[in-house]
Amino acid sequence: MSNAQRDAVIQIENLTRVYQMGETEVRALAGVSLEVQRNEYIAIMGPSGSGKSTLMNMIGCLDTPSSGEYVLNGNRVSQMNDSDLAEVRNREIGFVFQTFNLLPRTSCLANVELPLIYAGVKASDRKERALEVLDKVGLGDRVDHKPNELSGGQRQRVAIARALVNSPSILLADEPTGNLDTKTGDEIMLLFEELYRAGNTIILVTHENEIAQYARRIVRLRDGLVEKDIPVTNPVLEKEIVA
Repeated sequence: MSNAQRDAVIQIENLTRVYQMGETEVRALAGVSLEVQRNEYIAIMGPSGSGKSTLMNMIGCLDTPSSGEYVLNGNRVSQMNDSDLAEVRNREIGFVFQTFNLLPRTSCLANVELPLIYAGVKASDRKERALEVLDKVGLGDRVDHKPNELSGGQRQRVAIARALVNSPSILLADEPTGNLDTKTGDEIMLLFEELYRAGNTIILVTHENEIAQYARRIVRLRDGLVEKDIPVTNPVLEKEIVA
């Protein structure tokens, strides 16, 4: 095995996903192969129906392939049952969604602690780790606020803190700026840049070319296949981080 393969956090080979719609078979993925190294920053793009949402669900262990192989951080997840997949999801993947998916009646701190509760972490350790990541995303002074007391950008920061709290192998962000205005979206992308520079592996699913240009590599899908896999020649924040 090469050094590149040894440091691959994601290895996907000939992945297919076929859905049965009545008597019709829909081939959402038609044989995708993809490798992601640790501390890569990748944007997955493609038109509607290209397979990018299906691929995101596969990478996030929210769905299983019809055929092919998926290895996540040494775990052969393509063969796992639902309960094993749930455990891997909580341990290995930090999700950031367009709609934030926060619990509305609980504090920022409690929202961020949630994955640690599922992981069986004791209360004192949960609080310490949640406070640490909230501080990292710039919300150390908002820990007792509820989501409806925060701006959209602050809510997304809470969601990012929740995604980080388990120290996952990958951050998987689905249109993370989709519900934000341009200025706030830029601030969130600046935070992703800081996380990438701190050593996190980030996979960003987006339909916006401007957002994809923050990444270091773009994987473009069409008709369930990888159409292009190219480096970003001039990432938006490559030279300097500006506030």
